[in-house]
Amino acid sequence: MKKSKLLSGLLACTVLISSLLIGCGDKKATSQKASADKKEIKVGFLYVGPIGDGGWTYSHNEGRLYLEKELKVPTIYKESVKEDTAEVQKVTEDMINQGCNVIVGTSFGFMDGLEKEAKKHPEVKFLHCSGYKTSENMSTYFGRIYQARYLSGIVAGMKTKTNKIGYVAAFSIPEVVRGINAFTLGVQSVNPNAKVMVKWTNTWYDPAKEKEAGKALLAEGVDVITQHQDTAGPQQAAEEKGAFSIGYNTDMKDKAPKAYMTAPIWNWGPYYVDQVKAIQQGTWKSESYWKGLETGIVDLAELTPNAPAGAKEAVEKAKKDIISGKNKIFVGPIKDQKGNIKVEDGKVMTDEELLKFDWFVQGVVGEIQNK
Repeated sequence: MKKSKLLSGLLACTVLISSLLIGCGDKKATSQKASADKKEIKVGFLYVGPIGDGGWTYSHNEGRLYLEKELKVPTIYKESVKEDTAEVQKVTEDMINQGCNVIVGTSFGFMDGLEKEAKKHPEVKFLHCSGYKTSENMSTYFGRIYQARYLSGIVAGMKTKTNKIGYVAAFSIPEVVRGINAFTLGVQSVNPNAKVMVKWTNTWYDPAKEKEAGKALLAEGVDVITQHQDTAGPQQAAEEKGAFSIGYNTDMKDKAPKAYMTAPIWNWGPYYVDQVKAIQQGTWKSESYWKGLETGIVDLAELTPNAPAGAKEAVEKAKKDIISGKNKIFVGPIKDQKGNIKVEDGKVMTDEELLKFDWFVQGVVGEIQNK
């Protein structure tokens, strides 16, 4: 009897201990699952220029601040990182050593350095803006800013009186060439007689050089200036000359209020939030993100009173047509500068062709460097 009671007692104790252990295991498993579902994130941003540029880097930093506000994740950043593979790797290593498990590189020239770091750190997620190299832990992202440039071309084409429009451009890479072509097609949609005159600076960020390029174009008779540059230098040149301007990256009306009409702009914040959420939830996958006006990642800033009469209505109609797919912008017939048909009637250029753009459409005055 005592033996029976003893066995019963031991069995009861065993069951109790087992239950406690199982309970602890369940709590531990639940805790681990919660941790996996809500992964701790720290994001490092590499910027090609200073936040104070008011343009490209400023727009990305606004996206970083939006990410911090929306998801309460810690972030760090480094300004004015050179487009040099060794420096990009050095800055990235430093950020990873500070606990960053997501790295965002915001310039095309960071590509090779980020690719090398992605191979070294498979546990870290990499987001590279405007590049084309991807891997299992490295995505590329960009927006179809050429759509907004087309819309800005409508404004410029309606505004010019000399039919000469200046375009201050950074580097003759496909991204910039594509933008110049889209802008020119927008101009031609309302003013077939206008020409777009291009000046290269071979820099993303150099306020003085950008302004000088704008002055050179104004000296050649342009009365509207636009740009693919990071500062408001070209617009300030226009204002000083009594001409008009179209900015880039952000709403720059305060930089040249007497000249500025509008600008193709970026809105990076929602993209950064979506990516980090996916990483936290374990659903993130490498991709080549390239979306347009329909998502809001790109847009045209509100037109100022400097814009021509009727421009607002024309832009709204064109924007609606682009979003619906009615206006695909790069659809034939499209001729090059020499008058040769490059895109046959009715043919729509593919994304692959757009990403390799190395020729100017008819109506552009200037040459592509290093072809």
